[in-house]
Formats: sequence, C-alpha cells, structure tokens
Amino acid sequence: MNIKATLLWTLLVLRCGAADGSILYRVQEEQPPNTLIGSLAADQGLPDSGHLYKLEVGSPYLRVDGKTGDIFTTEVPIDREALRDCRTLLKGKPCYLEFEVSVTDLIQNQSPRLIEGRIEVQDINDNTPQFLSSVLTISVPENTHMGALFSIPVATDKDSERNGVADYALAAGPDATTLFGLQVAEDRGEKLPQLIVLGPLDREAKDSYDLTIKAVDGGHPQRYSSALLRVVVTDANDNTPKFERSSYEAEVQEKSPVGHSVLQVKANDYDMGPNGEIEYTLHQALDPVPKVLRIDRSTGIIYVKGPLDREEIESLSFYVVARDKGPQPKSSKAFVTIEVSDQNDNAPTVEIRGIGLVTHSDGVANISEDMPVGTAVALVQVSDRDKGENAVVTCVVAGDVPFQLRPASDSSSDNKRKYFLQTTTPLDYERVREYRVAIVAVDSGNPALSSTNSLKVQVMDVNDNSPIFSPTRFEVDFAEENQPGERVLNVIAVDADSGTNAELIYSIVADSSIKGLFEIDPNSGEVRARSPLDREQREHYEFRVTAADKGSTSHKGTATVVIRVLDRNDNDPKFMLSGYSFSVLENMPPLSPVGMVTVMDVDKGENAHVHLSVEPDGGKFVVQNGTGTILSSISFDREKEGSYTFRLKAVDGGDPPRSSYVGVTINVLDENDNDPVVTKPANFSFRRLSPLATPDSHVEVVEAEDLDSGPNAELSFSLTGGNPYQLFHISPTNGEITLAKELTRKHGGLHRLVVQVSDRGKPARHTTVLVHIYVNETISNVTVVESLVGHSIYTPLDRDIAGDPDNGFAAQRSNILFGSLAGIAGVVMLILAVVFIRHRIHRETKSGYQAGKKESKDLYAPNKQAPKNSKGKRGKKGKPSKSPKPLGEEEEVSLQKSLKFNLDGVSDSPRIHLPLTYSPGSPDIGRHYRSNSPLPSIQLQAQSPSASQKHQAVQDLPATNTFVGTGGDDNSTGSDHYSDYSYKTGQSKYNTKQKKKEEEEEEEEEEAESLGFSLSADVWRRGAAAERPGETVEGC
Repeated sequence: MNIKATLLWTLLVLRCGAADGSILYRVQEEQPPNTLIGSLAADQGLPDSGHLYKLEVGSPYLRVDGKTGDIFTTEVPIDREALRDCRTLLKGKPCYLEFEVSVTDLIQNQSPRLIEGRIEVQDINDNTPQFLSSVLTISVPENTHMGALFSIPVATDKDSERNGVADYALAAGPDATTLFGLQVAEDRGEKLPQLIVLGPLDREAKDSYDLTIKAVDGGHPQRYSSALLRVVVTDANDNTPKFERSSYEAEVQEKSPVGHSVLQVKANDYDMGPNGEIEYTLHQALDPVPKVLRIDRSTGIIYVKGPLDREEIESLSFYVVARDKGPQPKSSKAFVTIEVSDQNDNAPTVEIRGIGLVTHSDGVANISEDMPVGTAVALVQVSDRDKGENAVVTCVVAGDVPFQLRPASDSSSDNKRKYFLQTTTPLDYERVREYRVAIVAVDSGNPALSSTNSLKVQVMDVNDNSPIFSPTRFEVDFAEENQPGERVLNVIAVDADSGTNAELIYSIVADSSIKGLFEIDPNSGEVRARSPLDREQREHYEFRVTAADKGSTSHKGTATVVIRVLDRNDNDPKFMLSGYSFSVLENMPPLSPVGMVTVMDVDKGENAHVHLSVEPDGGKFVVQNGTGTILSSISFDREKEGSYTFRLKAVDGGDPPRSSYVGVTINVLDENDNDPVVTKPANFSFRRLSPLATPDSHVEVVEAEDLDSGPNAELSFSLTGGNPYQLFHISPTNGEITLAKELTRKHGGLHRLVVQVSDRGKPARHTTVLVHIYVNETISNVTVVESLVGHSIYTPLDRDIAGDPDNGFAAQRSNILFGSLAGIAGVVMLILAVVFIRHRIHRETKSGYQAGKKESKDLYAPNKQAPKNSKGKRGKKGKPSKSPKPLGEEEEVSLQKSLKFNLDGVSDSPRIHLPLTYSPGSPDIGRHYRSNSPLPSIQLQAQSPSASQKHQAVQDLPATNTFVGTGGDDNSTGSDHYSDYSYKTGQSKYNTKQKKKEEEEEEEEEEAESLGFSLSADVWRRGAAAERPGETVEGC
C-alpha cells in the first residue's frame, strides 16, 4: 500500500445512522493498537464527565475509555478475513463487528443505559491471489478451430471484490505466442480467464506447450501470483457439453439427513461414444461446500453429505463442471446457489451478565441493601439463532421475587433482545440475604422451544458498624534483645457487620520515633517486633493500633498498646574514660584518695550493680565500691618509684555477669623533700687566685644536684657570707664564681665564701658550701694553706675570713728561713729528710695510727720558737726523747667541746680528717713525701641552718661535701679517704737492727726540731704534694 493510500485509509472512521437507530462506525482492518474508532460521548451528546462507560460486547478487539466513551482498537488486530461472522459472507456483502457499551450516570445514580452499535470492518489489500496449484493443465484437441475458448482454473483472493482478483495475464514462449492467447470474461463480478486458440495445432509435431498465467488483484499496490499453465494437444473432440441452464438455485432445510437430494444439474453433449458421455464435478468449491455437499458424477444430482446448520451456513455458492470422456475432453460449467432454510431447532439463549458498576462472579450478583428501587442488577440478553417466527422470543421473570425485566434498548431485533433486570422493591439484608432469580425465554416456533437461566442475587450488608477492641488498652512486658519477628502480643477487634464489612485489617498508627520497630499482621492482629529492642535506649513504647473493615466505606476502631521493655544483662560495665591517669603528691599518708573513676552500666537492677576491684592486686591500692575512689595503701616516694600502673575490673551483677577493664596510671608528683647536694667543690678544698687576676675572671664553679624534679630541682646560687669586700660574684643560675673587682695588697691570703644553694620548691630547701680562695702569687707551703682552711672550717659563719696580712709576712719569713736552711743544711738536710721519712713510713706501717695521741695545744698557731729542751740531744741516760702522751677520752671530749662540735648522729655523718700537728709557719720540707698514716677523724653531720647554732657553717655541710675534687693547676688535690683505724696492740717487738734504726731516726727528728721544724708525718706528706704540678691542695 503506497503512502497516499495509507493517508487515505488509516484512522478513517465514519459514523452513520443505521436504519434501526444503532450506531455504525467504519474502520479499516489491521489498524494498530489504540486507534480511535469513535467517541460515544461526543456522538450521543453525553457529557464527558460524571458517567461511567463500560464495554459489554466487543472484546478482545475493542476497548472503551471509562470517562469519555472513546472506542479504541486493542493489541488484538481486527482481521476481516478471520472474523467469525465474515468468513462465510458472499462477495460484496459488508463485514460488521458488533459492540455494546453501558453508560452509568454516577451523579444521579440511575440505572445504566445500553448503547449498541456496529463497526464495519473495511477490507485492505492484505491477501495475494492464489491458484489452486502451481501447475495448471488443460487439454486442447489438435483440430480445434482458431478462436476456440478453453476455461483456465481461476485464482482466489480472500480480500473483498475491490481488492480481489482484478485481471489475468498470459506469457508464452516463442513457439506458443502465435498459437495461444488470453481472454478474461466476467460472470457475476468474477473474472474468468479463458485460453484462445490462435493457430492450428499438430499433436504429432508437438503435443504440449508450457505457458505462464498471472493473476493480479485490484489493490494498491497490487498483489499477484503466477502458475504454470500446461496446454496438452489431444486428438479431436468436436462438441462441448452444454448445461441446460447457466445457473441453478435451490433450497434445502437445515438438519436434512445425509443423502438427501438437493438439486440435479444436467448438461448435453452431441458427440457419440465416449466423446458424448458427460461427467459432473464440483469446480473449485471452497469450504464448507465440499464438506456438506457431493455431486453424483454421472447424474449430476447434488446430495447432502454432512450436517447442515442454517445458523452456521445460510447459503452455498459454487460451480459445477460438466466434462465429456473423449480423449481430448471438453467441459463447461454452471453456477449453483443453495439456500439453507430455517427450522426451529434452537432454543432461546438467556445470557445474564453484569451491567455498569454491578459485576457478576460465578453467577452471583452482589447488591447493597441501600440501593434505590429500579436499580439494575444485571443485563439480560435473550437471543434465538433461528429465523423468522422461530426467533421471536418472550422473556419473563419466574417466581415471586422483587425483580423485573425492562427493555434495555429500542433497537433490538426479534431474535436478539436485551433487558435490564432491576429491583421493584427495597431490599432488606436483615430479612432476605439472597435471591435466586430465574428468567424464562420461550420462542414462537412450532413446537415452541424455551430455556431458563438464573442469577443468584446476594444482598450486601451496609457497613454501619465500626470494629471494637476489647479491651481498648493493651499492656504487656517484653524482654529486650528479642529476635526479629518475635511475637509481642495479639490484639483482637470484632465487627457487628457481616461479610467484608466484618473482615478486619489491622494496622499500627505509629509516630516517627517508633516507626519500623513494630509490625502487625493485618489479618490476625499479631503484633511483632521487627528488630531487637534495646531497653537502654527506650524502655517504654506506646502506640495505637487500628482495625478497619473491608466495607466500601471503611469504618475503623482504635486501641492503645503499651509495651514495657524488660532489661537483660546485655551491656558491659563501661568506664567513662578509656584510661585514667591521676597525679598525686609523694609522701601522702596511706589510705589517702589518689583518684576517682566513674563506671556505668546502662542495664537495670542487679544487672547494673557494679563491683570494682584492682588487678593485679599488689596491695598498694584499693578501690571503694560505690564511690569509685582509689585509695593508696602506701606512702609514695617519687625518688623510689615515679608511677604505678594497674587495671580496674568492673563486674556487674547479671547472670552471667559481664565485666570490663580500664587501665589506671598513678603519677607521683614531686614534693620538695630533698636538699640540694653540692658535688663540687669540697668544703676542704681551696683554689689559688693570682693577685693579678682581672675582674670577671673565672674563679670557681659550684656544682650541685637535687633528687627532686621540676621547680623543686631548679637550683639557684647565692653568696651569704665571706665577701666583705664584694670581691666575688656568683652566677645565680650556673654557680660560676667570678672576680668582681681588682685585687689589692690587702686582699692577699685566704678568702672563705659561704655559698648557699637553694631550690625553687615551696617551701624552698637549701644547703651551704664553703668555697676557699687563696689569693697569692704561688703556694710555697701547702701545709700553711691547709692549716688556714682547717681553721676556717671551725670558724663560725658570721665571721668573715677575707685575707690575712700576717699570713703574708709569715709566708715571706718562711721563705727566707727556708732559703737560709737550704743554704746551711744543703745536702745534709736532704739526706736527713730522706732517712727520717723512710723511718716514719716503716714505723707507721707496722704500728698504725695511735688513737687519742696528744697533740699540740695550739692547733693552728705557728710555732714561733721551738722548745728549749728540743735540741736534738738525748737525755741523761742517752735515751731518746719520749713521744707525747696520748690524749685520754676525757681530754679528747673536752677538745671537741672547745671546738663546739655537734657530734649527734656521728654514725651518719661524713668523716673529715684534719691534721692537728703541723705549724702553718714551719718550713714545708716534708712536702716531698706522702704519708699513708691515717689521721684523727672528726665526724660532722649536716643539719638545717639554725641561728642559735654557732658553728652553722660546719653543720650545713652535706655529706657529699666530703668528696674530694681533682684539679689542674689551681684545683686542690685531696688525699684518700681513710676509715678510722683502731690502735693495734700486741705488736711484735723490734729486733736489734730495727730498734737501732728507729733510734737513729728519732735523733734525726730531734735535730730537725732543733732547727724550728714541728712537723708531723702528715705535714711532710703534704709538703711533698705541694711540689707536684698544680698548687691547689685539699686538706683532709
């Protein structure tokens, strides 16, 4: 089909008013889905709102829009050739598709109106002409005269006449073009192809010819098909059979028995013998002709072959061919029409179906009891397939029921009538709940036939009752940590109505806070928890449930559901922090609180009762249950242990119990409980300072440490005494002592600086150290300086020691004396010194130190003149002079008291060794030697300074001040520390040689004393030490 034709026919819909007042539409077949066929609202003048249009007849080819009444095609195409009512139509007759639409006024609530109509399905050229066979054979005698015609089997086309076979064409080869031609005749609108003989035929020369016949329809575009036409040349047969009439018509009653003769056709042939014997056949008869009729091949009588039903086949049309039996048979054909007459063999049909809003299911119609009188319950269609009087039907409602029939359409025919089955009185559900309505239909045949159909009408209860819960408040206890979908409770409501009005649907009316937590079975009312509940998040839920019936106008009832969530031990005790760290001061008394922890258990009851314990339980800490307070069982000493780490365990009272742990760290804060300790210099050391030193020259550095930490260990240095001339300055931060101003002659000698080292604690703690500075060019006699330092140790701190003019003169005199002695004595003194020292070393090695030996009364004053009796001579008996008598215990105690020493706690005090036998002014000949003899020990104990104590300088000295520093040129060189040795008694007697040697040494010593030397072995040792490089000497 070309584009022009498509535009011409697609969506072509025409409306025509039929003679019976019904609606008629026209539409081409094979239209796509949703093609608009017609609009009932517009065509019938009905409004397009407030009405309900429903297709009653016409499915599955049609659909109707419920609001507008527009009729559309569906997915099932309308095929004219496949429609049941169009398959047996004679050519030229239109094809109709009937439809029915009910229209219900929704505003007025009136009974439906039925609209009937037909759709003329117009043919399109969708079928191709077809020959019965692809090879067609006809026989032509060889003596046929030119111009003779022979019938060619026709082609058929399922389309209508316009699109049916319109023409034929013949194609021949070069050898047949001059012998055969084609002529197309027309009979009753049918095209009949005929073969024309154009030239002489000679069977002996050629006995057959193959031609091509083509059939073309009249559609646009045209459709065609071809077949092979084989012409067989036979011997001569002069005459063709000829029917007495060109067409025959007959009538046969339906239900005629098989073998009943309907009609006889007769043809004559004037030939003789087989050429004149005629045989009859049905020519190209289409279904259903071959199924219901047969023809006697010899007599031409047509018999009933199969059952005839006028309701299926109203007429039969076909050709009968008469053919002689000659070697080259000739034939002719006649057209036969047989009408099937009606018999009253069909009882009326009563069809009951829903109408409008009333639907039927399994022969049951439901109608509400409150519907008004005249409400249509069903559409009743009564029809009879018979014809004429046999199809005139009378229809009534049997029995005493409140229903009647009312004609539904004015256009009904005699054999098809439609009625509304409507109510005549109000219906009462409480009185009669259902009716069985029987409809009887009787036709007018003789004898009359009837049929009955019934409809069960159920009166629907009006939904005038609401569901009621009993009770209206449901309370339930439900444990937390439930499984999803676990049942909580069942709620039940009842409805006094019946049917769907009493069928309830349960639902939950929940706010956003509980949405999704609970669900209810809509049919049973079982409330379930959709997810696990957590009492710690929420322990009380309250919501409403509703029960709604299934009535058309639903009624609802409500109830309240209260769910109390019971606790389970599903939570561990939880500390507020992931770890605790507390800081406490040291020296706190035991059982002091050191911190507090907070532990919570969001469970309830015993599940939330928490017990705390310390792990590992080392006995150092305990924890109070209830308050979470951590107590110490010990007193802290930061210097011993600065922090403690342990775990707290929290166990709840659930079954089984749950527990958790937390780490605890106790940091011990420092308390200022340690005095600074001076590590350098020692109290008994000294530093030589040249008189030529310039201001800001480095003199000494005081070094100290504090076992505390933080500010308690930050030290500051200050000069608290011994600096009357402001010669020295000490750095408060690093303890460096520097010269503040130039030195003068009067500044020569020993200076004692009292340095106080303090920490920054609150209250601050301090210690005191003595720094001795000897101002001189050189140190010619270390013993002299050491005696000065020793004297300084026992001098009260409130007295300044800052240079000594006499000390310089004595040193000068000592130097002159030493030079004179060196010149006079010479080598003899050196020898005597060597002999004397060796003798002393040997004797002291054997006998050791004699505790309590009496010393010179003047411990510190230089010997101005040697004793007169010390002349180096023996006694009258030639015996060596006696050694001084050792001091007794009482004398030693009195000496200590005269020095005002505080000897309390001697056992813990550092030991300070002081030389008690040397004279500061004596020549230091013994400095070249070192004595290993221990010296008397006096023990001092450091105490806090007190204004009431006279010798606070010594009492302030810490234990570490006994440490001996090592120095360079100006650093003091200390002696070894010696413990106190007791006097060893019971020594073996000297032999003669030893005794003689001792006597010689004693004589040498007496001679040295006669020269003014009052020296002890220790002085000789210090003299030797002074000769070493470095002029700073530590007294001990």
